[in-house]
Amino acid sequence: MRGAGAWAPLCLLLAAAAQPSQPQPPERPVFTCGGILTGESGFIGSEGFPGVYPPNSKCTWKITVPEGKVVVLNFRFIDLESDNLCRYDFVDVYNGHANGQRIGRFCGTFRPGALVSSGNKMMVQMISDANTAGNGFMAMFTAAEPNERGDRYCGGRLERPSGSFKTPNWPDRDYPAGVACVWHIVAPKNQLIELEFEKFDVERDNYCRYDYVAVFNGGEINDAERIGKYCGDSPPAPIVSERNELLIQFLSDLSLTADGFIGHYKFRPKKLPTTIAPPVTTTYPVTTSVKPTVALCQQKCKRTGTPESNYCSSNFVLAGTVITTIPRGGSLHATISIINIYKEGNLAVQQAGKNMSAKVIVVCKQCPLLRRGLNYIIMGQVGEDGRGRIMPNSFIMMFKTKNQKLLNALKNKQC
Repeated sequence: MRGAGAWAPLCLLLAAAAQPSQPQPPERPVFTCGGILTGESGFIGSEGFPGVYPPNSKCTWKITVPEGKVVVLNFRFIDLESDNLCRYDFVDVYNGHANGQRIGRFCGTFRPGALVSSGNKMMVQMISDANTAGNGFMAMFTAAEPNERGDRYCGGRLERPSGSFKTPNWPDRDYPAGVACVWHIVAPKNQLIELEFEKFDVERDNYCRYDYVAVFNGGEINDAERIGKYCGDSPPAPIVSERNELLIQFLSDLSLTADGFIGHYKFRPKKLPTTIAPPVTTTYPVTTSVKPTVALCQQKCKRTGTPESNYCSSNFVLAGTVITTIPRGGSLHATISIINIYKEGNLAVQQAGKNMSAKVIVVCKQCPLLRRGLNYIIMGQVGEDGRGRIMPNSFIMMFKTKNQKLLNALKNKQC
C-alpha cells in the first residue's frame, strides 16, 4: 500500500485549483509622453522611465485633484542633462493647466522638495533637446487640504499692502530639508514692491547651488528676470521691484539645513525715486553676438586699469586656468577651468564632480592673448549662448594666489 505522503503533491495541486487565484503583484507602470491624470494620487514619469528618455521631445502632464484640494508633487527620482541655467533638458512645474505661474524649473540630479499648487490643478512639462540624455524623472502627486499642509509647506500669493514671509519652522528651529516655496507678491498696477530681509541664514556655498533664495521681477521664474540668488548668513541688500509683481523662490536640498529667514515687503507708489541700491548678485544682461570685424580688431588690447576699476562694468569675473584653445575664424574659443568665480551673471558654468568650467570666446583671436596652462583673472561680457565674450577692451591679467584677498573684497563690492 502506497504511503500517504506520496499523495501530498497531488492534494496540494487540487486544493490550489479549487481556491480562487491569488492576486498578482502589480506590474510596473508604463510611462508615456504626457497625459491627463485625475484622482487623489498617482505617478508621472518621463517617457520610457527608467530607460533613457528620447531626444527632441515635449511632454505635458495635466493633473487634477478633487475640487477644494491642492496638488502636492514629490519627485522620487530625477536625472536630466545638467546645465546651471537648465536650458537644454528640463522639467517645468506650473500652477493650473494653462497660462499658470511657473513654480519651478529643474534639471540635472537636483531633487527638489515638495511642490504645492495654489488650487486643484497642476501642469508638468518636460522638454529635451537633441543631445545628452539621462534616465529622466519619476514623481508622485497627491491631493491635500489647503490648510493641512504642515510645516514642510510654504509660499502663496501675497496681495496686502505689507506683510512678511518666512521659512518653515521659523524661528523655533531649522528649516526642513527638501522644501520648495514660492511667494508671489502682487501690488496694484501703479505701485512697486520694496523687499527687505530682517534675518537670513541659508546653507552657505560659493555658488548657492544647494539651498538658496532667488528673487524675480514679475510673476514667473525666469532667468532673464532674476534679480539675485542668495545664500549664507548675510541678508541680501534691500530690493525694489521694477514692476508691480515680485516672485520669491526658496529651495532646500536633502542634506544640510540652517536657521532660515524672515523677510518683509511693502507697496510704494511708482513716482517715488528709487533710493535703495540693487543687490550685489543681480543677474546681468547678456550681449548679442559680436563678430571679429576689422575695425574692432584693430583696437589696441587693453593694458590699463585695475581689477577694481573694471569689476562693476563686467558681466562676469573669474579666476581660472585655460585648458583648451581652438581658433575659429578670427576668434579663439577657450575652455576655462574655474579656480573661483566672483561674479557669475548669465555665464553658463558647467560642473563635473567638484570641477567647474566655463567657455569663453576671445573675439579678436590674439587680443588679449590667452595661453593654455596659464592662470588668469578674466573679466568680460556674456553672449546669448551663455559663453563669455572677451573683447579687446576687456580686462585680463595673470592670476596669482596673492590676488585672492583683493578679489574676495571685490565680490562684496556694491556696484
